[in-house]
Amino acid sequence: MDKTLAPEQKRCTILDSMIDNRYREEIPDIVDLVVNSCSDKGCFDHLDSAVIPSKEALTEIIDLIRDILFPGYFGDQTVDRNTLSYHVGNEITELFNKLSEQITNSIIHECKRYEEECTECVDRGQEETLMFLKKIPEIRSMLASDIIATYEGDPAAKNYDEIIFSYPGIFAMTVYRAAHELHRQGISIIPRIMTEYAHSAVGIDIHPGAKIGKGFFIDHGTGVVIGETCEIGNNVRIYQGVTLGSLSFPKDESGRIIRDQKRHPTIEDDVIIYSNATILGGDTVIGARSVIGGNVWITESVPADTKVIIEEPRLIFKEKKH
Repeated sequence: MDKTLAPEQKRCTILDSMIDNRYREEIPDIVDLVVNSCSDKGCFDHLDSAVIPSKEALTEIIDLIRDILFPGYFGDQTVDRNTLSYHVGNEITELFNKLSEQITNSIIHECKRYEEECTECVDRGQEETLMFLKKIPEIRSMLASDIIATYEGDPAAKNYDEIIFSYPGIFAMTVYRAAHELHRQGISIIPRIMTEYAHSAVGIDIHPGAKIGKGFFIDHGTGVVIGETCEIGNNVRIYQGVTLGSLSFPKDESGRIIRDQKRHPTIEDDVIIYSNATILGGDTVIGARSVIGGNVWITESVPADTKVIIEEPRLIFKEKKH
């Protein structure tokens, strides 16, 4: 075997030598079947298209963003006041290079999708990246309010470091707050890839289009769903399993879903929503300072300063037989 071959090439060569000739003859026909299936309009491929943003690159970008938002917490380097400018400068430069490439790919991809001429995509990608980078101090401030709300709302939290390092809600909000700003800038694909990465990592599903105020606290977090058109005020607390979803999907005369309408609820300031509550509908408003108990199902508005709970169930106690 040629020692100059790359490891992957060597592996393919070994596998090829292991294929029985009876089966090897079948492979070209299978290849033709797969290639021909790409002409089927009922199937999907991404041929003859611009390069789509890379999920792997965006995972690296999320790590970079976290390091910039929380200097000294993540990464292998020790950062102090004397090295902060140098450290942040390197991180910002690296983030600019990586993110501008992915945003440019997103812009080119959209231009090709709509058969538009793309003459300034690289410039636009860099301009959008600079616009995002200038928002970092604002994002840091919002996340600081989330961390403080988490500490004040969770007696199990020992300190802020523990929250930043380990709380799934803060990870999800870090990714969401960055992705939301890109979404506001009209960047396609990238914000959703980012929040779905967080969803897969910690089980919290926040659409980047949702609007969430400061001091947002997700306790535990597993199974939380926050839809695209949700509007959440300041100092809201929710627990695991909460769904802020759509009640129905309006359709046009052709039976197609009508998009870009408000489908998800509005949660006003200082609301608490306990575990496994389901709140649905674009016209549903949960008034300020209300408390929504666990396991409730709500499809209509709740006035301010209201407590909503399920009637206490009747428990049956039976003596255990030995």
